[in-house]
Amino acid sequence: MYKKLVLAIFAVLSLFFGSYAQEYKNEFGFKSDNDAYLWYGQDRYYTNGLFIYFRHALDQQKLKGELEKVTYEISAGQKMYNPISGYRPNPTTHDRPFAGYLYGGLQANFFYKKESLFKVGVQLGTIGPDALGEEAQDLLHSIVGFYKVQGWEYQIANDFAVNANFQYAKLLHRNDNKNVDFTLDTYANIGTTYNAAGVGLVFRTGELNQLFNSAHYNASIGNKSKTEKLKKKELYFYAKPQLSYIAYDATVQGSMFNDNSPVTFGIKPLVFSQTLGFNYSSPRFTIDYSLIFLSKEIKSTAKAHQYGSISMYYRFN
Repeated sequence: MYKKLVLAIFAVLSLFFGSYAQEYKNEFGFKSDNDAYLWYGQDRYYTNGLFIYFRHALDQQKLKGELEKVTYEISAGQKMYNPISGYRPNPTTHDRPFAGYLYGGLQANFFYKKESLFKVGVQLGTIGPDALGEEAQDLLHSIVGFYKVQGWEYQIANDFAVNANFQYAKLLHRNDNKNVDFTLDTYANIGTTYNAAGVGLVFRTGELNQLFNSAHYNASIGNKSKTEKLKKKELYFYAKPQLSYIAYDATVQGSMFNDNSPVTFGIKPLVFSQTLGFNYSSPRFTIDYSLIFLSKEIKSTAKAHQYGSISMYYRFN
């Protein structure tokens, strides 16, 4: 009897620890952006974003050369913009157009053994009334008991949206204790909605994984991994100063093809941003909270902008 009990306990523990150490090749989750996450009642400019993601890791044993991991990603998202307040019935008081952006996206992510990565994706969607920005903001405000929005009849006009996005990042340095690192991070967007490029420096400190295994670059999933993770769990603080050149933003300037939007503005070409955040990731879950501070983006009386972002992901097989 005693022997059977010991064997049963051993079997349960083996199952538990085997599950704990197991890698997961799929990930599903969401990201929510909102200036309400700053906790002081702001409701302006980029006021809300909601994004849903599914990611899958390919068999890593079949990868050749310097490739460590390849994942693909399917996403859907919506962004909403309004002037300094969502209650602006008079268009002469607008310092930024009302605008919505709705899209679906595909992306491929390539991670390399020497801790660099390249991501390339495409988004297809729409800006304007078809993006359902007014309906989404009305629903959100009614749920949380905010004021009635007004002014969406002056939003950016409908236009088809197609955009390609690229990201390249490379580890610059990690200390001997492997609890501090610095990464060069660059991006470019090209299309009918956003045309921009930027360069930033990511600083992280805490319990860290390699870039190809880190939640920071949505690389916690794996499929027959070649390289063991540095940590079973990640818990770190990060900061990312970034300088961007903005060539075109349809949510501010309207369509680049025969635009008839009632309210548009010019854009500031150089925008500086600072991101500060915390990330916790177990084998199964990720939760990330960050604050993003932006310099002035629009050629109007609009002020500099800030908002918060919360991400949650669950991994499975």
